[in-house]
Amino acid sequence: MIFVTGATGFVGSGVIMRLLQENNFVRAAVRSEIHQFSEKVDCIRVVDLNPENEWSDALSGIDCIVHLAARVHVMRDEAVDPLTEFRRVNVEGTLNLARQAALAGVRRFVFVSSIKVNGESTVSGKPFSPDDLPDPRDPYGISKYEAERGLFDLASETGMEVVIIRPPLVYGPGVKANFAAMISWLDRGVPLPLGAVHNKRSLVALDNLVDLIVICLDHPRAANQTFLVSDGEDMSTTALLQRMGRALSKPSRLIPVPVGLMTVAANLLGQGYAVQRLFGSLQVDSSKVQELLGWKPVVTVDEALRKTADAFYAAQKSDSCIKPFFMIDL
Repeated sequence: MIFVTGATGFVGSGVIMRLLQENNFVRAAVRSEIHQFSEKVDCIRVVDLNPENEWSDALSGIDCIVHLAARVHVMRDEAVDPLTEFRRVNVEGTLNLARQAALAGVRRFVFVSSIKVNGESTVSGKPFSPDDLPDPRDPYGISKYEAERGLFDLASETGMEVVIIRPPLVYGPGVKANFAAMISWLDRGVPLPLGAVHNKRSLVALDNLVDLIVICLDHPRAANQTFLVSDGEDMSTTALLQRMGRALSKPSRLIPVPVGLMTVAANLLGQGYAVQRLFGSLQVDSSKVQELLGWKPVVTVDEALRKTADAFYAAQKSDSCIKPFFMIDL
């Protein structure tokens, strides 16, 4: 049986669906008794991921864990001490679960981390690799890195296998927050001053990330490895908007405003945090996972964007909120 934390989230829901399609026995950690899963999923209610949780009931009979639950990166964190809060959940909470899992005889622990462990940006043409010296810059990235180190220490002590996956931005059907805001702007035909951005960014489609997670549950060569994953096709912000527009069957009205001018404007508006993600590069090298596991993306970028567009239109009537473009955190 496979135990999935963060099961009702964007990635977790996709993992659950895939595991059920392959007739796996699945147990899911959920925050509420109201959830969207079928009766085939054994649900365990967990209010929060914290260092005091007792996991014995949830871990009974479990062979593998996919750990997705986390305190996630937010653009404006209102916590008095964000790093302490991130550590409490993402480090101490994760390692508490992992220790109990090892004692319960769990064979493999798949931890979905973040590319933020590597850093915030790359020089164009020099992508991050799994062997790079980690350089996390914010509390979220730091907490994910500390959790990774703790998990590998635990693996050495107990023999439980650990797999680390560091994805960049994940998109796909049902994506929320900033990617959804971008889609809304394109759908409404609003002109955007993003027609001359020549950065390079790696993304990963939900279907591709889920496929890799499922492979890492059993592949013998995945044990105690760290993987970076992407769609294998890097895009500029301009190109992403153009291709998303085509997926929506809408013209992308992009004005070629110089990046330097927009950077000044963003800083004056107090939106400097958005500059790096809109205009900077972040590329990842996923060759290790391809060479070691024989993995390759199961959907192309355009296929994934079309599926994302279809899901957006299906849900459009229930969500009309959009953000100013400088809040689009790519």
